[in-house]
Amino acid sequence: DSARHMPLIAFVSPKGGVGKTTLAANVSAVLASLGHEVLALDIDPQNALRLHLGVPLHEESGYLASLRESIDWRTAIRPTRARVSLLAHGTIDPRSALDLTRLLLERPEVLANPVREMLAEPSRVVVLDAPPGATPGLSALLPLADLICVALLADSGSAAIIPSIATGRFLGRGTLASRSAAKAMMILNQVELGAPLSDAVLDFAQQQMGDRPVAAVARDPAVAEALADRRLPVEGTGPGSEDLSLLADTIAKRLALEVVPPPEPPRRAFSALSAWGHRT
Repeated sequence: DSARHMPLIAFVSPKGGVGKTTLAANVSAVLASLGHEVLALDIDPQNALRLHLGVPLHEESGYLASLRESIDWRTAIRPTRARVSLLAHGTIDPRSALDLTRLLLERPEVLANPVREMLAEPSRVVVLDAPPGATPGLSALLPLADLICVALLADSGSAAIIPSIATGRFLGRGTLASRSAAKAMMILNQVELGAPLSDAVLDFAQQQMGDRPVAAVARDPAVAEALADRRLPVEGTGPGSEDLSLLADTIAKRLALEVVPPPEPPRRAFSALSAWGHRT
């Protein structure tokens, strides 16, 4: 597509509860800290990406929830303290969610065309947080993705899914799924090095993915603590934080993102405990 200049990085997963949104938020924050203009797009109805990026709980509006109203996506952008521009999903009731699913099934271009516009900005990187599984929204955007980051846990349940990720079957059937598999990067989350199961799943993933990258993020209590306090884990120290930073570096190199001058030092981290009056 001649109108596109910058990449779309899609974070997907075959199932929920694997830390996909955590990965998307932290990679977005690291890329922004390196000086890239990052636009994070949440198409997951859980509407959780906003919380990881420091948006207060009571702010529930978003772009996807208003997609049927044909609003301009530029007016829905929300700046965040992580220097990431955010297009949140927004809170949506079950009936409206069904209507949105039907709209994306019948007219995928209502989402694909705005994302093409987002990608037309030469300095912008778009990071997509998609809902688990194969969904109409994800199907509309898969042809635009330059890198598909598939998040899994390093457990036996995830091991059973790895072959379908390597072939692209978990994204659907046909040419699109097979083509998407070639752009896949697997991320095993909560890896315990030295633990037999984690090591076995990591070895199996590397075997199945061939020359496509496999990244690992260590299990780290500090990551859970950071999330509970609405801080980004990459702002801390420890193996989990280090792995998240290395993951962002790997993605930047994979996509050959240009090196940009470092930005100003970040502002003080947002803390939910402070926002709720429990810390000064």
